[in-house]
Amino acid sequence: MKKSLGVVVLLFVCACLSAQKTDIMKVANLERYAGSNEKLLSQKVKRPVVVFMGNSITEGWVRIRPDFFSSNNYIGRGIKGQTSSQMLLRFRHDVLALHPDMVVINAGTNDIAENTGEYDLNFTLGNIESMAEIARANGIKVILTSVLPAVVFGWNPDISGVSGKIDELNREIRAYAEKRGILYVDYNSGMRKDDGAMVNEYSRDGVHPTGKGYEIMEQRIKPVIDSVLKDK
Repeated sequence: MKKSLGVVVLLFVCACLSAQKTDIMKVANLERYAGSNEKLLSQKVKRPVVVFMGNSITEGWVRIRPDFFSSNNYIGRGIKGQTSSQMLLRFRHDVLALHPDMVVINAGTNDIAENTGEYDLNFTLGNIESMAEIARANGIKVILTSVLPAVVFGWNPDISGVSGKIDELNREIRAYAEKRGILYVDYNSGMRKDDGAMVNEYSRDGVHPTGKGYEIMEQRIKPVIDSVLKDK
């Protein structure tokens, strides 16, 4: 009887662990780049020099300006709607496993938009710091980048004080980067109006860049990447 009970308990624990794994995979959307990652790891294509980790802003960058990535051997690992906690969950799969020389991290927009719950600056900052520290511990160089300007999120217009929250998070990311000797690239100041909104020609919805917006970002990030990797 005890043996049978032990088997039942073991099966229950295994089922719970399996369900937990499935839930985490769904939350982090690990399947989004699973096929592409497998192809990279099979060495059928060249290993990426830089991985861009982010949300829909990064995802849209690859779609709208694909030559920027292909010509420089960069790859994008952005997923629409994701917050920093979701990025942290998939960081090993979508960054570490690919063995890049560098990762560029852009996170925070969807945290402030409260896509996965109430916004907490310290929690978001902690997730960004964790990604940076994990990368560095694995010999991957890091560039942290600012959250892009915005004053309202069309999918959650009830969020107040958007521009102020973005500015505060950006100050904290910059301060952390300076303290840890990590490079920081400021997209925000070159893309914003006086009221904190994104310049009209750089975005159609006030959050996601147009081609011109991405060009501004490229002009700021590319020289920094080149300066770090020039002796590679």
